Amino acid sequence: MRILMVLAHPLPDSFAAAVARTARETLEAGGHSVDLLDLYKENFDPRLTEAERNGYFDVPYDASAVSEIAARLKTAEGLILVFPQWWFNFPAILKGFFDRVFAPGIAFDHEQSGGRIVPKLTNIRLFWALTTTGSPWWVVHLYMGNPVRRLLKRGIAAFCAKNLHFRMLTLHDMDRIDDDRRKAHLDRIRQALRRI
Repeated sequence: MRILMVLAHPLPDSFAAAVARTARETLEAGGHSVDLLDLYKENFDPRLTEAERNGYFDVPYDASAVSEIAARLKTAEGLILVFPQWWFNFPAILKGFFDRVFAPGIAFDHEQSGGRIVPKLTNIRLFWALTTTGSPWWVVHLYMGNPVRRLLKRGIAAFCAKNLHFRMLTLHDMDRIDDDRRKAHLDRIRQALRRI
């Protein structure tokens, strides 16, 4: 399987970077090809431009500013996001990736009659998120309602692709755990990815 892995963390020595490395090594050992898109390293600009917003309903939509990344997304069969949750949400650079790359003509088309959108990422069969959060499990799930999972599964995945396998693996309480728990989480990721 061809997998586009998107890493959204500014520090090359972060735990997110270790997750991406572990995931890539595991997938490649299993015969998959991995295209790593490190948003910070590739200097991705998350800001939706004035022209992009003004032309959002134009047919065709002008996605030339992100055409290289869009081409990488369109050739992928799987999408794996690696990121920390900050303030129960995506890092700004990952939100900008969705705003600019998951755009009309790339991730979806506007239905001609208006209102609904038509999924266009029919090439994506697998959509996973490998993430961390500083909050305990109960705060994320019971108090906040797991907003990142809802956005990814019910929003982005459901509106842009069909019949895909969605999964989210989260390490909770990141700021208070020890190395053993971090290593155990990396093992959990290895085991899950070996089953793809």
